Amino acid sequence: MAAVGGVIAELVGQRTGRCGRSTAHRMTCVDKRIAQRLGREVGVVGLGCWQLGADWGQVEESDALAVLNAAADAGVTFFDTADVYGDGRSETLIGTFLRERGDGITVATKMGRRVDQVPENYSRENFLAWNDRSRANLGVDTLDLVQLHCPPTPVYDRDEVFDALDEMVADERIAAYGVSVETVDEALRAIARPNVASVQIILNAMRLKPLEQVLPRAAEAGVAIIARVPLASGLLSGKYSAETTFGADDHRNYNRNGDAFDVGETFSGVPYEVGLKAVDRLRPLVPAGATMAQFALRWIADQPQVSVVIPGARNPEQARGNAAAADLAPLSDEVHAEVRAVYDELVRPHVHDRW
Repeated sequence: MAAVGGVIAELVGQRTGRCGRSTAHRMTCVDKRIAQRLGREVGVVGLGCWQLGADWGQVEESDALAVLNAAADAGVTFFDTADVYGDGRSETLIGTFLRERGDGITVATKMGRRVDQVPENYSRENFLAWNDRSRANLGVDTLDLVQLHCPPTPVYDRDEVFDALDEMVADERIAAYGVSVETVDEALRAIARPNVASVQIILNAMRLKPLEQVLPRAAEAGVAIIARVPLASGLLSGKYSAETTFGADDHRNYNRNGDAFDVGETFSGVPYEVGLKAVDRLRPLVPAGATMAQFALRWIADQPQVSVVIPGARNPEQARGNAAAADLAPLSDEVHAEVRAVYDELVRPHVHDRW
């Protein structure tokens, strides 16, 4: 996880290396994007590693490592994790992976969700302890990117929080810091902070509100946008039906009503039955030869302000399929208009004013 020295571009969302080769050649030719404050370039399709830690059913260590290697083989250069995923299991697995093939890889982790969610817990003392733990789990001296993990809203207004993060950058504990947010308002507050390098926010064909202010404001400020929950917890894979069931240890079962954490993290906050109807409307828009998941990821990649989208994967086939979405041609204006129409008609009443 070698740090990239200095700012490598002045334009947010600038693309490099796009050449349309087959997936077999994607290790040397991927759609890469750069953001001024982040100071590094990353492939537009990354890998979210929540699934490798917990809350999506059990994943064996060998299977998790196979997913990480398959993603890297397919050209993925950005891996997103958190200290709370499996209480450090996801970080530790990535640490094992990095020892084998860390060159050219950017790892973003998060901190803050292992304690009670009160602003007072977002302190310098806790930051240093959490940072020590994540560096040990990942086996590195300097973390590429650390994100506050959906902290309580008042945290965004506490100068001492960002002073502590600036100190950690100066001490080379972290190369950069950002925030993972629940709401548009939180994202805008974060972007206004001068040293926030990235904002991670839910963005997909069922969560369009960030397009209105967050993405343009981030582009103006040089802040990277990390699009999470891109497949709406799998709904946008097109593989689920009214008869689909999920295990007791799967958040798509136990958090469907927001009983464990913000309901917006599960199916993007869209009622399951409504999501299925939206998927049926979107299905005819999928390009020939592509999967619905690839279509959903391509829709996000078409937003020029997005730096990286982070779908999860439970097996190597999914990791390779997700990475291949970067090779799809951009969707037409007509398709984007239809996605908007489906959102406005079916989904907007359930999510737009909540997040």
